[in-house]
Amino acid sequence: MTDRVTDLARLRSDYRRASLDVAGLDPDPLAQFAAWLDEAIRAEAPEPTAMTLATADAQGRPSARIVLLKGIDARGFVFYTHYDSAKGRDLAANPRAALVWFWAPLERQARVEGSVEVVDAAASDAYFASRPRGSRVSAAASPQSTEIANREWLEARVAEIERAHPGDDVPRPERWGGYRVVPAAVEFWQGRPSRLHDRIRYTRDGDTWSRARLAP
Repeated sequence: MTDRVTDLARLRSDYRRASLDVAGLDPDPLAQFAAWLDEAIRAEAPEPTAMTLATADAQGRPSARIVLLKGIDARGFVFYTHYDSAKGRDLAANPRAALVWFWAPLERQARVEGSVEVVDAAASDAYFASRPRGSRVSAAASPQSTEIANREWLEARVAEIERAHPGDDVPRPERWGGYRVVPAAVEFWQGRPSRLHDRIRYTRDGDTWSRARLAP
């Protein structure tokens, strides 16, 4: 184990691709994020919408997992899941979250902290209807985060849903839908040589955003 830890300590990349300055960023962090996401997509970064979602339960115990960003609107960042999943239970008890994206080809990170609200049913219906049929069947079949007996039980549930809805009309489960993270702070991170990274943080005061440079 000691040798392996030593090997990990030697693994490092020196970031040299770009720099970041306050004057070059959009005053609106949501617009700036959208620009960075578009660049990540054009650069063919692996899973550019994949983000770490961190939540905490009522006792403050943290949990994190990777989910996919499915929308950006004027209020914030939208993702979808089961309301009774582990993340859903956390958000019901403690409706705050943090998000992190890492786009390795661009040597960039973006971070968001904020409150969380449930997306309205019409938006959840529209997104669910846009998913491939198999994904809709899986969402209806899976009691997400619940302990199950085995894989066969899950596959039997899928078969049951497919029999019940043989056509393309698989309805959205009542306990499945969207959440929106409404940002109170947004940070943009650009890797720089010798770990002297650029970090610009936006913070919200009412409807106004201010920007500041942070030490790396």
